[in-house]
Amino acid sequence: MNKEKIGHGQASGKIILMGEHSVVYGEPAIAFPFQETYISTKVEPDSTMILECHYFSGELSQVPSQLKSVSEVIDQTLIALHHEEATLKITITSTIPAERGMGSSAAVAVSIVRALFDYFDIPCTSESLLPLVNRAEKIAHGNPSGIDAAATTGDEPLFFIKSHPLESFPMNVSNAFLIVADTGIKGQTRAAVRDVAHLFELDKKRISQHITTLGHLTKSAKHAILADEVDTLGNVMNQAQEHLSALTVSNEQLDHLVSTARANGALGAKLTGGGRGGCMIALAGSKKQAENIAVALESAGAVATWIQSLGVKN
Repeated sequence: MNKEKIGHGQASGKIILMGEHSVVYGEPAIAFPFQETYISTKVEPDSTMILECHYFSGELSQVPSQLKSVSEVIDQTLIALHHEEATLKITITSTIPAERGMGSSAAVAVSIVRALFDYFDIPCTSESLLPLVNRAEKIAHGNPSGIDAAATTGDEPLFFIKSHPLESFPMNVSNAFLIVADTGIKGQTRAAVRDVAHLFELDKKRISQHITTLGHLTKSAKHAILADEVDTLGNVMNQAQEHLSALTVSNEQLDHLVSTARANGALGAKLTGGGRGGCMIALAGSKKQAENIAVALESAGAVATWIQSLGVKN
């Protein structure tokens, strides 16, 4: 091995387009890679195992408990590569805000695995990558669906139903742009999922109707993407937001940003992810319109916005 070698790895963020919460009850969800946010990892030789990131700088053996998934993916990847005794400096940089439903923990793991494979000049296949990432995700999230790991490693939308294989499909839309806006508030996924489950127990009939409808809307969104029907996709997003609000997973900040996006010409707007904070998304029919919506969202309190073209394959 060349001691001067530097390994590099990168992974994108991810966005859930449709299916939040209803996916827990067996309905489909759609997620896709969001290349406007990403995590990069650099690996270089050192005399001891060192981790440098936003949350911690020091010896890997001393990482705090919230970074256990990071130390685990490093250890397990080195075992898989038969380099358990290696001493390296691993530097992680991120533009994905944490705890916003954008797949930051999965992207960290993906970028680390790719960087370590690159450092040791070994091709990193999906068959090698995903088991290592999913193991780290189990530590970070307990019982992950696998969709974050898949979305942060791929380049196409994913159609996902719990306990079924992930299905990728082409992003077949033209002249469409997605704006993502960060409320600046950490998402409350666990609490929101728990509260929806409580509502379900209290009023199965009413809550089931919302969940079933969200499932139908997700299927409609997939059809709209495949048929290049941007207006239909926006309408489906708007409908989904109403049902998510009925499930109590939106909040005042999200509602305000959704209303702002629509008032400034968005074809559709809704929360993304677990809700009660985190991010919202809006659909625009041109880049200029997307830029105007982003400015309006920041004026309305969004702490950051990103724009990704949906009409260009990345």
